[in-house]
Amino acid sequence: MHPQSLPLPCSLHSAEQVRQLDAQLIAAGTPGFELMTRAAHTAWRALRRRWPDVGEVTVLAGRGNNAGDGYLIAALAQRAGWRVRVLAVGDPALLAGDAALARDEAVAAGVPVEAWRVDLHLAGVVVDALLGTGLCGAVREPYAAAIAAINASGLPVLAVDIASGLHADTGAVLGCAVRASLTVTFIALKIGLLTGEGPACTGVLQFDDLQGDPGLLAQVSYVAQRLDVSVLPRLAPRSRTTHKGQCGHVLVVAGDLGMGGAGLLSAESALRSGAGLVTLATRSEHVVAALVRRPEVMSQGVVSANQLLPLAQRADVAVVGPGLGGSAWALGLLSVMASSAIPQVWDADALNLLAAGRCRAPVQGVMTPHPGEAGRLLGISTAHVQSDRPAAARKLAARYGLIVVLKGAGSLIAAPDGRLALCDRGHPAMAGAGLGDVLAGLIGALLAQGMASFDAACLAVWLHACAGEQLGAQGRGLAAADLPAAIRLLLEEFCPCQS
Repeated sequence: MHPQSLPLPCSLHSAEQVRQLDAQLIAAGTPGFELMTRAAHTAWRALRRRWPDVGEVTVLAGRGNNAGDGYLIAALAQRAGWRVRVLAVGDPALLAGDAALARDEAVAAGVPVEAWRVDLHLAGVVVDALLGTGLCGAVREPYAAAIAAINASGLPVLAVDIASGLHADTGAVLGCAVRASLTVTFIALKIGLLTGEGPACTGVLQFDDLQGDPGLLAQVSYVAQRLDVSVLPRLAPRSRTTHKGQCGHVLVVAGDLGMGGAGLLSAESALRSGAGLVTLATRSEHVVAALVRRPEVMSQGVVSANQLLPLAQRADVAVVGPGLGGSAWALGLLSVMASSAIPQVWDADALNLLAAGRCRAPVQGVMTPHPGEAGRLLGISTAHVQSDRPAAARKLAARYGLIVVLKGAGSLIAAPDGRLALCDRGHPAMAGAGLGDVLAGLIGALLAQGMASFDAACLAVWLHACAGEQLGAQGRGLAAADLPAAIRLLLEEFCPCQS
């Protein structure tokens, strides 16, 4: 028996790659209508599990194979004794191929089909079978009005394969998009479901491979890898004779006047994540507070670049930029770090000064921009970044020769060689100040303990998001300082210190 809901796969695909796979499954002997029937049964089972007592379904169907899935769902609901209507957005007589067969089956089952009008009342569970994954341009009428009606209905919504209006490759909303309660997607996982606006439009995500041949799936290339315990890199256990000098020395360069907390958050995160030694180079005015809060951190007030130079020479890794500001003091410190050959994590103001052309990038390491910082680094708007987050992350990695963590919903990790990973964990309670400082310190600690830059970024982003999930379950008010202790526990659970 096929399981009710399969785990989400780790390979993420483009819409074109999924179309290729669909064609290969058909060529290998599975008729297209059989795949459509399996998709409908999967979606119907998911609908009944989620809303077992509603007893009514309204299907909004477009003119492609996505509509065919909707007609078959309607036929299944009709046979189960539910009240059913199909509202056709576009002439159902124009359906062709498998979608036309599905329409005929629904009509034969007694499903009433009528043309959609804006004044028609929606009821029960709304099934979005309007547009599917083939959409590339802005949603046009009458589909835009139908999407608006779905979103205004206040009813539960099941999206078939993808919420209509959501770009399958980028997670961007193409003018407007359905806000689904549940999305059941098929054959392979589309990257746009998990980044940008994808999570907001998708709701709860379920996946089914439609019993396709795993060998065929393995032959199709993918655009990114979803971070999961099965594929994440791990820190090796420590030997019983390990000492602090073998666990790396992290230098945090951060904290102009009024922003001293940013550097301290990064330093504490590095310490809690296993770095053997942590030095904080900051304004002298912040040193007393830093020593009171975290005496384990070697906090040093620096007035000039000359004072930073010996600290940089003793460090193995640097975290540069949190709360650094844009003063002459900040530029002097950045000039020292840009000339250093050690791996570095550049965040926040270091990225803003880099984007402004006031310093050059480090030789190796990781940068961690949010979409606004990414836009400044690329010379484009934040909206342009968000319209194609995977492309923006890859372009940044290629331009600067660094690993790039593009933060936000569905954080992306891109490498100059083209590798791309996505983290689908996290919680909206993480929308607050200082959490990026914690992430930067965590990446620095993993680099200091010997991980390669891409691996360190992937593991750090996942740990950070999972810790945020755990703490976010308590609701709003998550403080960045809450995270390091939670990250420490997760790191030990995933990568035990001692074997």
